[in-house]
Formats: sequence, C-alpha cells, structure tokens
Amino acid sequence: MPARLRPTAPIAPEAVLVGDPGRALMLAQELLVEPKMSNHARGLWGYTGTTGSGEELTIQSTGMGGPSASVVLADLAKLGLRRAVRIGTCASLGEPAVGELVVVSEARERLGAVASSEDTKAPCLPDPALTEALRDRLPEARVAPVLSLDSLYRPERDLPSTLAEVADMQTAALLATATELGVAIAALLIVSERSDSGQLPDKALEEVAKRAGRAAAAVL
Repeated sequence: MPARLRPTAPIAPEAVLVGDPGRALMLAQELLVEPKMSNHARGLWGYTGTTGSGEELTIQSTGMGGPSASVVLADLAKLGLRRAVRIGTCASLGEPAVGELVVVSEARERLGAVASSEDTKAPCLPDPALTEALRDRLPEARVAPVLSLDSLYRPERDLPSTLAEVADMQTAALLATATELGVAIAALLIVSERSDSGQLPDKALEEVAKRAGRAAAAVL
C-alpha cells in the first residue's frame, strides 16, 4: 500500500492530475460517468470512473507545490498509473493573456529565487506523444515553456524571464518524477493571472478547466 494515498477503489492506468481537490471533483463530474471517490486521505481527493467513450480514467488532486505533486505521482505509479496529463494554473511572465491555455513544451525548476533568475536546473521534458496529441486537440493553445517556482508567484518580485513564458509551482517536479518512474506525462496550464490584468474570475476559470479536462481525457 502506498504511503500517502489510501485508495478505496482501483486506480486507472490513465489519470488527469490537478492541484486543487475542488477542481478534481468538478472535472470528475464533468468527465466521468458515475465517478466514485478513490481517495480522500490527506484531503487529496481522487475519483475513478469511465468516460463517455467507456475508457477508465482517474481524476486525482496533487496538492500545492512540487513536493506534494511528486509524492502523489509516485504513489499513483505504484498503483498502476502509466499515463497522465496535468491540468493546472499558471501566471503569465509576459505575453500570455489571462484565460489562455498553454501546452507545456518544457519545464525548468527554480528553487529559492525569483522567476527572472537565469540560474535554473536543466529542463524537464513532457512525453512527446501526449504533448503532440494535446497540440492537435487544442490548436488554439499556446505552446510554451514553464518555470516552476518553490514559492507563490508575486508580480512585484517575479519579473519576466527569458527562460519561460509562464510560471507555476509543480510542473517541473511532476515531469522529473514521471521520467524517473517511467510514467508518460504532459502538462496543460491555464493562465490564471497576469500583473497588468489581474486574476481570471472563478467562473471563467472553471469553464477553461472543463475545456482542458475534455482535451486531456480525449488524448489519454
């Protein structure tokens, strides 16, 4: 039995991973037929069921930040996970507009410093087949690199970066862990804030998340 998750139902070989437990519930209701809660340990809500096309799928929350996401992914891999798509939020570091979808081309991790710093680890790469499938499914989405910070993005501190167009808190850790575990993973991010535009309203964020979820379920 994994150390963190305590599944009460089987975990599917494919999963959509989200940080927020509430978003996991919302996507489970959107994507699955009669979803069943498969985990509630540590408040990391997870749901498993079948999609409208009859495919088994798990929707699992990963918590906030890279460490939480990494340990959840490790537990899921022990339970048979083989492919996944992360759906998360990010902050624009320049051009991307609030409400845009970003298919992640690569992720860099920056520990203990601002997003504008060039001192980062080597980039982590998503699974090419899943990434290409997301690009085909969402031709309107931006394809861009992400910089994963170990603290909350603050526009007054984190200036635009030459390394990435958006910033989040867990994609790099997920991609690195997936590579170690042999799990194929891609990432699809929603630009939820920008320094000159404020934050995406909750209702609009929910609608974009549903669109992202439908695309993720279709490529898994």
